Amino acid sequence: MEKILIIDDSALSRKMLKGILIEGGYDVIEAAEGVSGIEKYFLERPAVVILDLLMEAMPGLEVLKKIKQLDQNACIIVATADIQEATKEEVMNEGATAFINKPFKKETVLDAVSRALKRRKS
Repeated sequence: MEKILIIDDSALSRKMLKGILIEGGYDVIEAAEGVSGIEKYFLERPAVVILDLLMEAMPGLEVLKKIKQLDQNACIIVATADIQEATKEEVMNEGATAFINKPFKKETVLDAVSRALKRRKS
């Protein structure tokens, strides 16, 4: 069973994602903010990270950059309510594997995770 790390400061978003991912057959771990998310990434070594972009203590873009600096092969899916193309382009340029919008749709989340896992294995 593949392990997925959710890094999001919203308990509701984490709960929604966790439900979708567990139903999809994944093992889920959570972090409520960026620093603990980075720590959990390196302790737990998840196959995929789903990262909220807008967090207070450490913005998601900074978390993305730090994880990618330390592990270029990290599969990180950015999740946000921001639908601007410039935002999507920026996170993809920083090494994100995929970009999904909030509110979450089960099919979109599971498809993004599946594609990230396939990319990781190739």
